[in-house]
Amino acid sequence: MNENELHAKLIAAARKHPPSDQVPYAFEKRVLSHLRARPAPNVWGLWCRPLWQAAISCVVITVVCGLWAYGSRSKAEAAERFPQDFEAAVFAPVSEQIEDAW
Repeated sequence: MNENELHAKLIAAARKHPPSDQVPYAFEKRVLSHLRARPAPNVWGLWCRPLWQAAISCVVITVVCGLWAYGSRSKAEAAERFPQDFEAAVFAPVSEQIEDAW
């Protein structure tokens, strides 16, 4: 169908049925002004709760893994290796810098 003919038929149908008085004057403008007045969603507020839940679950997983690692190590082995592990942990950055310099 031709667009001009369709346009003419729609305009003729609209003229046969005038708008009713049931719709208040400038109703659409009031609706649109209310839609424009809505505040924009707060992106940080939307992300806040899931991020806190993720942080709490990460802390719980870390604590559980730490307790498991602490409990799985025998006491005699821990007492023997503690000075060596402590020394390695303290001097690790120094040894890495010396190796990188050469």
